[in-house]
Amino acid sequence: MVKHRTRVDWNDLPLLLAIAREGRLRAASKALGVDSSTVSRRLAAAEERLEAQLFTRDLDGYQPTDAGLAVVEAAEEIERKVHALFQEARQTAGDVSGPVRITSVDALLSDWLVPRLPGLLDLYPQLEIKLIPENRRLSFSRGEADLALRLSRPDEDAAIRMRRVGSLGAAIYGHQKFAHIGREAWGQQPWLLYNDDLADASPMRWIAKAAPNARVQLRSSAIPILVEACKAGLGLALLPCISVANAGLARLSAEDLPGLDIWLLSHRETAAIKRFRVVAEWLAAQLMADQALLAGTAGS
Repeated sequence: MVKHRTRVDWNDLPLLLAIAREGRLRAASKALGVDSSTVSRRLAAAEERLEAQLFTRDLDGYQPTDAGLAVVEAAEEIERKVHALFQEARQTAGDVSGPVRITSVDALLSDWLVPRLPGLLDLYPQLEIKLIPENRRLSFSRGEADLALRLSRPDEDAAIRMRRVGSLGAAIYGHQKFAHIGREAWGQQPWLLYNDDLADASPMRWIAKAAPNARVQLRSSAIPILVEACKAGLGLALLPCISVANAGLARLSAEDLPGLDIWLLSHRETAAIKRFRVVAEWLAAQLMADQALLAGTAGS
């Protein structure tokens, strides 16, 4: 035999509380922002669902019956718990406040992170994000940075927490006038290369093999400068795919180039500080969600 279960409509609770507190349908309807006929109809429906009369009507208005008092007391307890829940949520969000300094190469900051920051700040509006476009190693202990996104595996350090959180895809790009140039002729073209701080990165070693006698026209570790130099027709460059989405450049390398691993770094002691922990987890989740875009394979 199937036991009968009363179907609960949680929308009944604020309705019954309003009637109990106001004592009259018109006042209850005003408090709820609906008309009196709607309150009357919903009260009748609630009583039918619960199979009990919840209120009686006399000259003083609507008075709760014993069943009504029991329901109203339970509704008040639920209301208190819901208020406490939202208060706790607000306090938790409020705990995630203050400055967080994030350092990385300019391509990750400007082309990837900045367009996604509204999502983070909508969740935690009390945060103050400070972006530091640097590829050199900054000190966590001296307060130069709180979190870092690096494109090469850092040296082991007992004080640093590190984890690989994705990869940044790159390809050879150039002005449309270079579009017909085959790989066999790359060595005769002018090149735009990075400064020595990225010389040991795997894509740079790949270029050294693919175009060993390349004529270097310009060097810079600033991705926007290299993109603009490519657009000006100064030469070929290895660029992150995410940085050239709307640049109108020709992609010259059809095969996959070695990607750059993205490493998320933080000081182990800051794991106990909520704002750093929250932002680090948000960064890791966003990088995972955007992996196809960052790797340059989205839509391919």
